[in-house]
Amino acid sequence: MPHYVAPLRDMQFVLHELLEVESALKELPKHSDLDVDTMNQVLEEGGKFAANVIFPLNHSGDREGCKLDVNTHTVQAPAGFHEAYKQYVEAGWPALSCDPEFGGQGLPIVLNNSFYEMLNSANQAWTMYPGLSHGAYECLHAHGTAEQKALYLPKLVAGTWTGTMCLTEPHCGTDLGLLKTKAAPQADGSYQLTGSKIFISAGEHDLSENIIHLVLARLPDAPPGTKGISLFIVPKFIPDSQGKIGARNPIFCGAIEHKMGIHGNATCQMNLDAAQGWLIGEPNRGLNAMFVMMNAARLGVGMQSLGLTEVAYQNALIYAKDRTQGRSLTGVKAEDKTADPIIVHPDVRRMLLTARAYAEGGRAFTSYVALLIDRELNHPDEEVRKEAADEVSLLTPIVKAFITDNGWIATSEAMQVYGGHGYIAEWGMEQYVRDARINMIYEGTNTIQSLDLLGRKILMDNGEKLRHFGEKIRHFVEAHGSSEDMSEFVTPLADLGDKVTKLTMEIGMKAFQNRDEVGAAAVPYLRVVGHLVYAYLFARMAKIALEKQDSGDKFYVAKLATARFYFARLLPETAMLIRQARSGSANVMALDAELF
Repeated sequence: MPHYVAPLRDMQFVLHELLEVESALKELPKHSDLDVDTMNQVLEEGGKFAANVIFPLNHSGDREGCKLDVNTHTVQAPAGFHEAYKQYVEAGWPALSCDPEFGGQGLPIVLNNSFYEMLNSANQAWTMYPGLSHGAYECLHAHGTAEQKALYLPKLVAGTWTGTMCLTEPHCGTDLGLLKTKAAPQADGSYQLTGSKIFISAGEHDLSENIIHLVLARLPDAPPGTKGISLFIVPKFIPDSQGKIGARNPIFCGAIEHKMGIHGNATCQMNLDAAQGWLIGEPNRGLNAMFVMMNAARLGVGMQSLGLTEVAYQNALIYAKDRTQGRSLTGVKAEDKTADPIIVHPDVRRMLLTARAYAEGGRAFTSYVALLIDRELNHPDEEVRKEAADEVSLLTPIVKAFITDNGWIATSEAMQVYGGHGYIAEWGMEQYVRDARINMIYEGTNTIQSLDLLGRKILMDNGEKLRHFGEKIRHFVEAHGSSEDMSEFVTPLADLGDKVTKLTMEIGMKAFQNRDEVGAAAVPYLRVVGHLVYAYLFARMAKIALEKQDSGDKFYVAKLATARFYFARLLPETAMLIRQARSGSANVMALDAELF
């Protein structure tokens, strides 16, 4: 049967040794009194909730799925989901990083981030219900009126109400400029929304007493394209000014999508039939407001694949140590058995180390970004806030695309460790592969993230954000480049940094002549930059491990071995990717469409 234990030791290493979070938070008045012991206690309790409450529901929730009553338009989540959510709410977990003004606990994003990794490892489908709610909270917190915040935020923070984002329509996915949902102004200041949305995760369910939909729609006089999109609050039940729910709003689930994975989450087709809604922010500026939720979702999707990578690795490791098959190529290792455990075989170890490295690299990366978000939101120095915001903007598409690509690789490798048993449902591994596949698609496909990184985040500002990140790498290389022990990490890091600079300039020059050059290079380019980020973080982790490898704590020995594997086996992928990115657009655009 599947197994999960929260990786607390590695989380503590990342937070306290790599990022020195306690010291970093001293610069933020809001979090200056948070200490290591408190953070560790929160993580320990979060790990217990993830492992003991929602992890046991993961396999059964996938088998059962969600059920729609077509007569009442209500959706029943899998057995146990409602009870688990009740425990989640009663323990105060929804409020963890929310504003105390609205009932939140006011803890930093970087701590909430680690908690969500554990939730995603335990049960991604279940975690999407509170995860989307937190995104709705962030959007309303940033763009809602004082009245909207007072009415909706305390309920979202408490977890008694949940949230969704309603963007996609049958005829438009990424190209939101094509959306057709209409919003008609009413005399009382509200709007009537009419249209259809698809692929709405957690669009209807029985976990909470109300669902707050954030819906993109067009006003009657809206300009065409993305400049004519507005954002609205459309609650399932219309609340009065005191937050007491009243009449059912005509926003109904018409169908549940039949999916490859995440069966425990209700992915709904939502129909709005003159549903009452209220404008968030300015007219025709809805996409700007929704980007708060979309960017939070992109970071959250990266966390989903990180969670799956970790739990798949844990289970594959247990299996590899227990399953006997064949003998070691260097001689018998288990003399008391008729065969050796498969972990003795080099390629099994390669698969396990691939998943392990991508889990540890992803954990360091997402925690690094989460701490940047805390700086962006709370640092007293405006310049520091701006620098952090720019770096978060640069790294967000990499979090989403690189980690989800790696999650697909890692879960597939972990399933392969099982051999034929990995393909059988009872072991649980095939679910992780199915669940991981959607993460590369939704919240902007990984190609869209790649175009965003190269086209918008790098070329549009002439590489300024990338240069600032490169300065951090340069300072690290200069500080440790003369260390013989660090050369195996610093030398390839410096080399890749130089190659990324040259590759960026080359693509930029080509793009002046032909914009298709950006589209042809974007996907391999993002993976190259993703590896640059991981190489920087693994080099920093290796430095710590080198200093402590003789401490008697085998954790540092293992960390150093994982870093060496990453640099030797995974980083070399960049050589191929750079050649792909440099090959230009002609090889993909030359063939006429009718000849395909």
